[in-house]
Amino acid sequence: MTAHLASPLAAIRVDLGAIFVSLELSKSTWLVTSLSPGSEKMSRHSISGGDRPALLACLSGLRDKAEAREGQRYPVIAIQEAGLDGFWIHRALVSEKWITSHVVDAASIAVPRRHRRAKTDRIDGETLVRTLMAWMRGEPRVCSMVRVPAVEEEDQRRIGRERTMLVKERTLHTNRIKGLLFSVGIRGYEPNRRDRRERLEELRTGEGGPLPRHLKGQINRELDRLELVAEQIKSIENERDLCASTSDSSPQAILATLKGIGPEFASVLANEGFFRHFDNRRQVAAYAGLAPSPWRSGSIDREQGVSKSGNPRLRTTMVQAAWLWLRFQPDSALSRWFQERVSLNGGRGKKVAIVALARKLLVAFWKFAMSGVVIEGAITAKA
Repeated sequence: MTAHLASPLAAIRVDLGAIFVSLELSKSTWLVTSLSPGSEKMSRHSISGGDRPALLACLSGLRDKAEAREGQRYPVIAIQEAGLDGFWIHRALVSEKWITSHVVDAASIAVPRRHRRAKTDRIDGETLVRTLMAWMRGEPRVCSMVRVPAVEEEDQRRIGRERTMLVKERTLHTNRIKGLLFSVGIRGYEPNRRDRRERLEELRTGEGGPLPRHLKGQINRELDRLELVAEQIKSIENERDLCASTSDSSPQAILATLKGIGPEFASVLANEGFFRHFDNRRQVAAYAGLAPSPWRSGSIDREQGVSKSGNPRLRTTMVQAAWLWLRFQPDSALSRWFQERVSLNGGRGKKVAIVALARKLLVAFWKFAMSGVVIEGAITAKA
């Protein structure tokens, strides 16, 4: 019997029609890993982080070396992970006609499942190059490429995201003021009321005396910051409403006509979800991270819950919108479906059912905003 010995590692194919490049980006250093036609080894170049001219010069040098070796000029196909640098590097690369750029979701790239796997920029760079080559060969499931938004689309999102940050900051100041007063025996003070300054002067500690001088000064400074945040929130909301009023046919304006969907929810749905094209309802649910993630292997068949792999802001908003939908649209078909499903479980499983309702509701919103498909039993805010 002939023994089948393990063959040595196969060399990387060199009959390439382009130069494949991966970018490992950090604040201080960018690692450029490349595989060029006619070469069996990947090359690596390190440049200073943020140095766009040096990056273009490095890629141009790779083209010159490949041309000297093969006698023809090759295009460059680059890949990078979505991260802290945003999309400006991608836009800078695609502005050069000889570069094709892709941005990949890092969580979608397959990695070894060992308990302790080696991870270095060198290994990650090589993995990105191989992933890019597989993608270009026509293997769509090897990774998930990010749909890069236009500059205007990306800028439009900042209104809702900044408002979310400021609302959290407002809550932080409110809780800090309440905590300071609680430490001296004062309860029931609401810093967000208009008469907060007047009421502060009337407060007495649990011992019956006035507020200590330094404590009162600290609370006044907290109130100054709270009022500044409230003013900024109001300014952002005015800007948000102004953008929505520019067109009655925009997804944001259409969604705002539904009872229970306010301007903030409509803005998040339009700018975080419906700014891009979806082919079907499965893609819509997957983008929001509301798609199911089954675990089926052998005799095991169970659900792990939603994937949570999509846009977290859109997912959070949809769960909140689902609860409000039950309140403001109780006679709609989706609300009746929720009540029937919960009643079958004796009133249990509301948290699971509300996520399922959020998924169905997101698809219904998508059809309503983009195609005009009326949601069964829904009423508008003007009705």
